[in-house]
Amino acid sequence: MSKPVWRRNEVESPCVQICVVHPAERICTGCYRTIDEITHWSKMTAEERRAVMDELPDRAPRLARRRGGRAARLKG
Repeated sequence: MSKPVWRRNEVESPCVQICVVHPAERICTGCYRTIDEITHWSKMTAEERRAVMDELPDRAPRLARRRGGRAARLKG
């Protein structure tokens, strides 16, 4: 019989291991947190983490704007 795994009762990190900070928006393109939020995550209270998690879906559209990229270069 295996022992149950002990788990902490806290808000999990939204990290998806795609750590790239958007140069204009200054948020991670993987989890949508700011550098300060990522840095302080382990020291935040559960309430602070929940507040950040609630804001993340609203940040995603800010990264959807593209300035052109390869498709724009090929058109020109």
